[in-house]
This record gives sequence, C-alpha cells and structure tokens, in this order.
Amino acid sequence: MGKKQAALGEWESPISSELIVSKVLRLGSPSVLPNGDITWVEMRPSEQGRSVLIHRCAADGSTRDITPEPSSGFNVRTRVHEYGGGEHLVAGSKVYFSNFVDQRVYVQDLTPGSEPVALTAADSKQRFANYALDEPRNRLLAVCEDHSKGDDQEASNSIAAIDLATGAVKQLVTGHDFFSSPVLSPDGSKMAYVAWDHPNMPWDDVLLLVTDLEGAGLPVGEPRLVAGGKDTSVQQPQWGPDGALYFISDASGWWNLYRTQLEQDSQPAALLPMAAEFGTPPWLFGLHSYEILQEGAAVLTLFDDPAAAGSQLGVIDTATLSLTRLSTGYSSYGKLAVLHAAEGLTIVTVAGSPSTPQALVKLQVPDLAGLLASSPSDWQLIKPSTDLQLDPGFISQPRSIEYPTEGGVTAFMNFYPPTNKDYEFPPGQLPALLVKIHGGPTSAASTLFNIGYQFWTSRGFAIADVNYGGSTGFGRSYRNRLRGNWGVTDVNDCCAAARYLADQGLVDGSSLCIDGGSAGGYTMLAVLAFRDVFSAGASHYGVADAELLAQHTHKFESRYLDLLIGPYPADKELYQQRSPIHSADKISAPVALFQGDEDKIVPPEQSEAMWEALKAKGLPTTLMMYKGEQHGFRKAENIRSALEGEMFFYGQVLGFKASYSPELQPMTIDNLPDTGAKPATGAPAAALKDEL
Repeated sequence: MGKKQAALGEWESPISSELIVSKVLRLGSPSVLPNGDITWVEMRPSEQGRSVLIHRCAADGSTRDITPEPSSGFNVRTRVHEYGGGEHLVAGSKVYFSNFVDQRVYVQDLTPGSEPVALTAADSKQRFANYALDEPRNRLLAVCEDHSKGDDQEASNSIAAIDLATGAVKQLVTGHDFFSSPVLSPDGSKMAYVAWDHPNMPWDDVLLLVTDLEGAGLPVGEPRLVAGGKDTSVQQPQWGPDGALYFISDASGWWNLYRTQLEQDSQPAALLPMAAEFGTPPWLFGLHSYEILQEGAAVLTLFDDPAAAGSQLGVIDTATLSLTRLSTGYSSYGKLAVLHAAEGLTIVTVAGSPSTPQALVKLQVPDLAGLLASSPSDWQLIKPSTDLQLDPGFISQPRSIEYPTEGGVTAFMNFYPPTNKDYEFPPGQLPALLVKIHGGPTSAASTLFNIGYQFWTSRGFAIADVNYGGSTGFGRSYRNRLRGNWGVTDVNDCCAAARYLADQGLVDGSSLCIDGGSAGGYTMLAVLAFRDVFSAGASHYGVADAELLAQHTHKFESRYLDLLIGPYPADKELYQQRSPIHSADKISAPVALFQGDEDKIVPPEQSEAMWEALKAKGLPTTLMMYKGEQHGFRKAENIRSALEGEMFFYGQVLGFKASYSPELQPMTIDNLPDTGAKPATGAPAAALKDEL
C-alpha cells in the first residue's frame, strides 16, 4: 500500500509530546567502581526535572536509586556557573554530591538504605563542583563559588578543600576570576588546575597552572604556568601514573592532546597533531573525553574530525604517536568512565547515533589488544534513555551540508528531511522548514538522535540544524568568526542556510520558520529584526537585549559579550544596534516566546519586554511563562507545552492544522485576527499568512 498524500498539518505521527517526556530520560556522568558496579545520573522530567544518582550491581545487573525519593527534596545538581556539571564524585564506597535546593555538599554511603549526610554548613552561601578526593588528607578538593557578598555583588571563585571530618572549608587557590579541574599528582605533592579571568570564557585565553603542596596540602610558592595564555585555551588536565601531565590545548588552532614531564622541565608536546577537536567547550564542569591506559602506553580518546560525521572513539599509541579509530556503531559520546583491573578494561559511556537514542553502554575487553580489535557487537547496553520502539519509517536521518554564505566562505548544517512512512506531500508541494539555532553561541549542532526533532519531521517539517560561524568542532579559526560579530555572522549564516535549501528545491521558500534557545533565541530574534527571510519564529529563553544581558546576567557570562560584540559600556551604541528589542519595529513575522520565571542566565524581563513590543506593533505573538523553571525546561508539562505550543503557533499563523493539549498551561496568541486564542482546537487560520 502506497503512502497517503497529505498537506502539512495532516500527517499523523506516533511521536507525541506526552510520549517524549514519559519515555525519554537524560543520562550522564557514569562511573565504574572497583568491583565493576556502575553509577550514573538520570534527569527525570516526570519528577519535576530532578537529577537522581543510579547504581547498577555488576553481580546480578539489578539497579536502584541511590538518591532518596522525590519527597526527600534531594536533587543531584550544582549551581556553580549556573550551568553546573561535576555535581558528584563516586569514590570508594561513598558518593559526594551537591544538592540543588540548598547547594550543600552531602556524603552518602552506596550501601542500600543509606541516607545522605550534610558536610557543609546549613547557612553557607558557597556552592561547589568539580570534586577530587584527596584521601590521605581526608578532604575533598572542589571549585568553590562564594555568594556571601550578596546578590548585588559578584561571587568570588577559588579552589577549596572540604574537610571530610568537620565539613570545614579552606581556600587553597585564589587570584583569578574562574577555576576548574583541580587534579592531584599521583604522589599528592602537586595540584594542577585551570584558571581564567574576565572577559575570557574557558575557550578563550586560559591558563594551566601547577602548584606544589606541602605535607598538610597547602600550596607552597608561586604556581607554575604549564600552558595556555594569549589566544590559547586549555582544558581537562590529568596526571599520568608516571607523573606526566596530560591536557587538551588549542595552541595549534585545534583542541589536541598534549603531554609534558614537569620533573624533566620538558616543553608540552602534542601527542597527535591533527586538524580535529579532542575537546569541547567547557560549559559544564566534569568533562572527561580521554583516559590514560596501561601506565601511559596509550590514551583512549574522543574526537571530532570535520571530515567525518559525528564524534569518534580512538586509541593513541603514545610510543608511535599513531591513532587507531575504534568501530563502535556510535557517533556521539558523553563522559568516559574506565576501570583498570586485573581482569581487563571496562569502559562505560553514554553514546548514541543519528538513528539510535542515547544509552548507557559498556565495553569489557581483556587488554589493549582486545580494545583495538573490538567491534560494535562487543558493546553492551546497560540503560537506554528511552524504551521507545519507533518504526524506522518515522525517523529522519540527517545529512551534513556545507553551503556558501556571506564573505565568500562556507558554513555547515545538518539537514533533516520530512520523514513519515505513511505520508507524503502532493505533487508540487514542498515542506515547510524549521531552522534550529543552537545555544551558546560557542557550541555546536549534533547529529545525535533527537526525538524532539523527529516530532517535527514526522509531521512534515524539514529541519536545518545550523553550525554557523562561531560554532565549535571546526577549529579555533572557525570558532573566532563570531568574535565581535555576534548578531552578524550567525544571522548571515542562518539566512543563507534557509535560502540555500529553498534554492535547491528542498523546502518551501514561503514557509520558513526559525527557533533557538538562549543565545540561539537571540540569533532568531536578530534574524527577524534585521533580515526579511522567515515567516515566523520562536524564542526559547532567548536574549532580546544584549545590553541588558551584559548588565544583569550571572558572573560566568557577565563579560562574554565583550568578545562577541565589544567592551561594555564603551560600545554601548553597538549593543543597542545589535539588540532585537531596539529594532522590534522592523520585525514583520509572528513570534512565540517561551520562558522560565526563575532564569538567572537570561532573566524573564527579556522575553517580557519583547512580548510587549510585539504586541504593541500588532504582530501575532505569545509569551508562555513557566513557573519554577530556570534556563531550559525540566518539568514534563512545560517541555510538552513548549513543543506543542510552538507547533500550534506556527499552525495558527501559517494556516495549517495543529493542536495544543488542553491539560497544559493555557496558551493565548495575541493579535491573532478574528480567531483570538484557540488553546485546544487547532483550527487553522488560513488567511493570516496572506494578511501578514
């Protein structure tokens, strides 16, 4: 039986918003215990978005929650830098973690029935992340963010030690605006760490420092600069068993792996100079994209090769400086967790592919030779992120497209065609396009299976996920295209992507939609304010006023725009020129806005101001303000509302059928001619597109 011919809005899909939030978990931060047990973190939309630590027994495969039930109030998540990461450390028979509600550090035994016990003081204004255990000195090392000065003063950052007996906190290293990645040398006599200062971000001018520690663990003398500095970023230091210090640096223009022997006063040298990225932008603490194997004989590493789709897993032979690419069947990976034992190597990570949802997977091999010879069938599924069994006929497979853009250069996108085994468009009809703009903006679009994207493509939309100039994964030069050009380069590249697809006959050039979250929301609004390409757009907690962001965002990003736009307030006029809120009168396309009312990164005032401006102009618009949400939506009902709400909004303004579940937060579309708010019916406003 052939496919049914149907217009946009008439394709039926099994991928509903309810199915997405009820069947999909976010998995991350795996660890492997000495006995082979595995732990990891699950973010559960069904539990108000809280993060829970899970334990899996190697002996019988049974799993259980380590974190107490939701009513306990425990949520394994830190607010350092607001984005968090590095929120827990499993060491021996215990886990040390930050609790989201009070930001205190707790310790909990891994045995069933154990309860968390607070380490840090109840009245503390300090937050912690990026833990490392200093067992001989009975303390935790951590990045500390101190808010004792109050909300109107900038927090102070340091590397601190938390006494495991008393909970007392002692600062070890200060003197920089930001710190990350404290790691102890094998003999405990040195500590390596990463530091940077305003206006830099952790991918700009970053320092790798090493300080000597005396017997009690206090720093001695001045720290030694190992790598980094002007136009060089450094991340993820690790000590090898022989005392060599490994790290990732983009000194060559690409994030490559380096090694140095401090005792021999040797200069750092790249293990494998390569036009590939072995690191990612450190938005979160706790990155771990490589592991030193067999006493330093080899390094297991993740890397992105622009010549190949997705990420790869490989092994570098440190003697021959050669790379073996492993065959895994996956093209996206999270943190690597590795157990070195007499029985062999155990590798655990969260991995996926364009057609395979993320899952916690494990590889067990007897030795390095077994690792090099491993195949996809050797990887064992431990925990899927979803138990969905979707028909492949509803899954759109992305393809990477390099396309021309402004200035005679090229940019990149991942294109997802509409895919539904039961439906096709009538002859001569092309799909609407939804351009997706990743956040950051120093980040990248991934080809990892995204069920949210399939929600759109299985209903007849095409998607273009754009890696505009400034995105990561293509080297420092490509990343720096956005320096001083935020609101210009990204805008040009997103518009060029849509025009290219329309010119190629792949999408309907009269039905172009665009959305983005956070920094992507800024680009979306800038595209609508400064270009006339798109028919409608949606901002998810997006930036409307760059000047307001520079004045009122959190410490971590408070000077980010100095490099993306220019120093503030010296370039105040440029900020106003680049801010969509000051050019709202130029916007002619309908805009939907989705925002959390507790967002500390992009405060809700940004969305409110844009909503008021669009209403005043008479454009169809809506503002969905979600109570209790921060930067990004974690609660199941709000994830559903934002997804369905955007589709419903486009249906109303472009004239196709779309529905919005009545049990969700009510949705009102302002300035919608004739029909007014229609939160549940999904009746199309066919004439509106022509009116606009």
